[in-house]
Amino acid sequence: MTRQEYIKQKWGEPWRSELRKSVKAKERADRPRVHMPELDAEYRSHKLKEEVNQGLSQEQAIFEAGRCLDCANPTCVTGCPVEINIPTFIKNIERGEFIEAANTLKETSALPAVCGRVCPQEKQCEAQCIYVKKMGKEAVGIGYLERFAADYERLNGIVSTPEIPVCNGTKIAVVGSGPAGLSFAGDMAKRGYDITVFEALHEIGGVLKYGIPEFRLPNEIVDVEIEVLRKIGVKFIKNCIVGKTISHEDLRNDGFKGIFVASGAGLPNFMDIPGENLIGVMSANEFLTRVNLMDASNPESDTPVQMGKKVAIIGAGNTAMDAVRTARRLGAERAMVVYRRSDEEMPARLEEVKHAKEEGIEFLTLHNPICYEGDDKGRVQRMLLQKMELGEPDPSGRRKPVPIKDATEWVEVDEVIVSVGVSPNPLIPSSFSGLEVTKWGTVVINQDTMQTHLSDVYAGGDIVRGGATVILAMGDGRKAAAAMDEALQGN
Repeated sequence: MTRQEYIKQKWGEPWRSELRKSVKAKERADRPRVHMPELDAEYRSHKLKEEVNQGLSQEQAIFEAGRCLDCANPTCVTGCPVEINIPTFIKNIERGEFIEAANTLKETSALPAVCGRVCPQEKQCEAQCIYVKKMGKEAVGIGYLERFAADYERLNGIVSTPEIPVCNGTKIAVVGSGPAGLSFAGDMAKRGYDITVFEALHEIGGVLKYGIPEFRLPNEIVDVEIEVLRKIGVKFIKNCIVGKTISHEDLRNDGFKGIFVASGAGLPNFMDIPGENLIGVMSANEFLTRVNLMDASNPESDTPVQMGKKVAIIGAGNTAMDAVRTARRLGAERAMVVYRRSDEEMPARLEEVKHAKEEGIEFLTLHNPICYEGDDKGRVQRMLLQKMELGEPDPSGRRKPVPIKDATEWVEVDEVIVSVGVSPNPLIPSSFSGLEVTKWGTVVINQDTMQTHLSDVYAGGDIVRGGATVILAMGDGRKAAAAMDEALQGN
C-alpha cells in the first residue's frame, strides 16, 4: 500500500490535505538549525564588554521558528522550569508577530532577554524537543528565539508591562535581587501584592550583575528587565543587608506578611591545600564581583584586580568559564582551565567551552592542583599539578578522578582563580531564629511549597539548591509565589 493509499484509507476524502500537511512537516524537519552570528574570536578576546553572541535577524528568526513542528504534546514546555508557552511564542515569531511573542514570554517569565542568553536550554526545553528525542537532529533554537523576541521589543522601544490588579495592600519582602528574587517579585506583583526587594549590594540584579560578565550578559539587558518590574510596582532598596542592617523582627514589625529569601550562594569554596593564602590566589566570586561591579579592571579604581599574565582557573563550570575568559580579556597571555576530570565531564555549557577554546584558553584536563608556592614577597609563583585518571563513577554518575602515582608537574602562574563551588551565605540562617538548614548550609524547605519551618518565610534559588542555574532559580521563585499567595488567601 502506498502512503497516499494509506492516508486516503485512514482519513477518507481529505487525504490530499493531510498529505500536504505531511509533506510540509517533512520540509520543516529537513531544515538545518540556524546558528547565531558571533564576534570574531581574536577580536572579542580583548573586549570585556562587547557581547559575543550577536542575535538573530528577523529572517533567521522566522526561518528557525518555521522548524517547529507544533507537536500535539509539546514536551519542550515540561522541560522549562518556568513553563513558558513555547509553541505559542514560536508560532508568533513564524507569523512575524514579534511583539505578541514577547508578550507570551512575559506571561510566565520575568527575565526573557536574560534567559535567552544564559539559560542552559540544551539541558532543559531543547533537550525535550522532538528533534532530539525522536529524530536525532538539532533541537529548535528555543533560546535563540526567546532572546530574539525580547530584544525585538527592547530595540524598537516598545517594552510592554503586564497588566496587574489594584494593589491589595499586603506587604511582601524579598531578600536578594537575583533571578529567584526577581521572578518571585514579578509574579507576586501580578497578583496585586506590595513588593519590596532588599539588596545587599549597590546594584540590583544579584548574580546577573556581579557573576556574569557583560560579554555574555550586558548590564543594559538586565536593567531593562528590572525597569519592567519597577513599572508594575516592585520597589527596590539597595545597600541593605537583611540579617544585619535589618532583622527578621524588623520586617515583621514593618508589616511584612511574607518573606521570600533568595540571597543566593555567595560563600566560595576552597580546596584547603598549601599556598591558598598567597597573594594572587582568589575565588572566582571575588574576581568576577570586583571586575563586574567595582571597575577593578581599571588600574585607577579603588580596588584594582591583579592583572595576571599566567592565569589558572581551577574548575570547569560556567563560573570558571566566565572567569578564565575575563582574565583573557584583561591581558592574560596564558589563561588555563585546570580540571581534574576529562572534557566529557565538564559541567559548563558546551557553548561556553567552545567560545573559551576559540579565544585561546588552554584546558589542562585530568590535572588537579595540590599546592601553590610563592616568591619572597608572598605572591603566587607556581602550582604543583597532580595528573589524574578516571576510575569508577561516583554518586553523581561521573567517573571519579584518581591520582596517578608519582605523576606531577610544576606550572608557572602569577594568578590563580578558584572556582570549585559555592555555599550559601550563613547570615540569613544564623539571624532568622528557627530557620532549619542542612549540613551543607542550605535552607530546608517544603519542596512542594518552598516554605521553610517559619510560616511566613519561603526560600528558593541557590540558598536552597546550593548552586544552580538562573532558570531553576526563577522556577523556584514562581513556585514560591503561587504557594505564598494561596497561603495568604487562606486556601
